[in-house]
Amino acid sequence: MSSDIFCVGGHDWEIRFYPDGWKLVDGSSKSGFFSVGIRLVSDAGDSGIRASYEFTFLDKRGKELPVGLSGRPSSMKKGYEWVQDIKEANQGSKYVQNDCIIIRGTVRVLVLANRLEGAKQGSITVPDSNFGHGFKELLESEVGWDVVFHVGDEAFRAHKSILAARSPVFRAQFFGPAGNPNLNEVTVDDILPSIFKVILRFIYTDQLPDVHDIVGFSASMSGAANVTQHLLVAADLYNLDRLKVFCESKLCKELTAVSVATTLALAEQHQCAHLKAVCLKFAAHPINLAGTSAVHVS
Repeated sequence: MSSDIFCVGGHDWEIRFYPDGWKLVDGSSKSGFFSVGIRLVSDAGDSGIRASYEFTFLDKRGKELPVGLSGRPSSMKKGYEWVQDIKEANQGSKYVQNDCIIIRGTVRVLVLANRLEGAKQGSITVPDSNFGHGFKELLESEVGWDVVFHVGDEAFRAHKSILAARSPVFRAQFFGPAGNPNLNEVTVDDILPSIFKVILRFIYTDQLPDVHDIVGFSASMSGAANVTQHLLVAADLYNLDRLKVFCESKLCKELTAVSVATTLALAEQHQCAHLKAVCLKFAAHPINLAGTSAVHVS
């Protein structure tokens, strides 16, 4: 007896029931057994498929009985069948209800890695994010700007919503309880135009700058340290923590006998504990001591 054909994993299957047991090669069957099986009906190709099965017996209310049969994953081709033999002595009221037996067959088809190779070859590559590039273009084109910053002799146009999203200071200035959302002109003191330009670029793109490319400073090591110090002050002013940590890291790597005193003072002023510790360790080293200015540490 066979069930209706059902589909699992893109293949057709049927449950088969043998009241007198599964027939052996010589045509005989095991005495005192009945058998259940799951058979692959559809074509699975030359390589076949791998699948596992499980039989569950149900009572007349559809409740599972505490007896089940299962098999480990194995290869299957068209016409292959899993069969399980069950002693009739175990039937009784467990399995048979009103001369009927209810069997639930579960098939799990395994997808092998090599079956995905074709799909991988035809897959579509997702392009890298150009999120930062788009915002950089928005900053440079000045499209839709709603605030202008006057920094020294230069003017920088920007977008208040983007600034507020990235900096708590700008958020408070424009949209906080004491802020002014209609403010469209801001004068910035004590920050060089080249530094403020880097601040805006970081806010829009989240890209860390190359301090050697910032105009207005010497290309020497001391000049690089000087621009990084200015950038750290601005990053701290606008609560740009990632940029501040970047500046701390760069100052640690480029620390010299010439810059250690000013860098230490900067670290104390802007609560850069790790940078301060590095400066003190550098100044205390015998090889650097001769070239280090006297520093007062409170």
